[in-house]
Amino acid sequence: MASDAPSSPLRQIIDARIAQLTSEVEELFDADRESSRRDLAERLNQAVRRLRHTNGSEELAATLVDATGLCASGAALFRIDGENARGERIRGVTEAAAEEFAGRSIPLQSAPALAGVVESREPVTAVATPSEVSVEMATIAGHGPEARVSIYPLQVRERIAALLYAWGDVQGALTELLCQVAASVWTGMEPPPAPPASLVQIVTPEPAAAPVTWERLPAEEQRVHLRAQRFARVQVAEIRLHEGQAVQTGRTRRDLYGALQSSIDAVREKFRAGFFAQCPSMVDYLHLELVRTLAHDDPEMLGKDYPGPLV
Repeated sequence: MASDAPSSPLRQIIDARIAQLTSEVEELFDADRESSRRDLAERLNQAVRRLRHTNGSEELAATLVDATGLCASGAALFRIDGENARGERIRGVTEAAAEEFAGRSIPLQSAPALAGVVESREPVTAVATPSEVSVEMATIAGHGPEARVSIYPLQVRERIAALLYAWGDVQGALTELLCQVAASVWTGMEPPPAPPASLVQIVTPEPAAAPVTWERLPAEEQRVHLRAQRFARVQVAEIRLHEGQAVQTGRTRRDLYGALQSSIDAVREKFRAGFFAQCPSMVDYLHLELVRTLAHDDPEMLGKDYPGPLV
């Protein structure tokens, strides 16, 4: 009886054909994966450009929720109004559910998952049960018993202005990036608060000389201060985005500087060279932003080795 031994000519032909087909499939897979990666990057760039060119917070909310379609099966944006979360825009639900969501006010006390993000100012992933996200939201979004949601804060200056609520196959890093961009754009839409009168003071040998306040600063110096504030916000936001695990470790150990020393030192040097050298009245806005955003207004969380504000 003939034997189909591995060394037979027929088996060798079959094995060679299988190897060729396997190689072709792998090449097609790699090409498709690279094409998908390029497509996602291009769509993400387009979404960021759209966010940057929005006019007004309502248009920004609509653009952000639409852009989140890249990263999640469904998304909604809540505007925070005191102790309530008010529905602004939603996608991934029926038209009737979208109409019900718009303008719906949900008390934060009935939605602990939302309230927790407002309090902690950090993204949260939670089970989408009525006891966590409210009966209204669980019903509108049609969450099943095993559903989970990811909730991201949009911090505008000192407050949490809105929450992005996403569910389904959520790509966390991309969603958080879009929220960071949206929050920065929203911040730029609002007029900057004037620094307190005692914020800026130039030392002078004349004891009777009045301190130099914001109103007395030349227009060009005021512009330098505003650029410094924006620089500080962006740099700290990037640290928080790209080194999230180190930030969490630093907070847990109450030693953010120890966990992020190289990054903090690098951005401190950039701030010193870029702003203190050209503006005698400069304030260390970077230090203020590190305390506010990373340390949650607790300077001691920066750690005992933190060198303190730039002089």
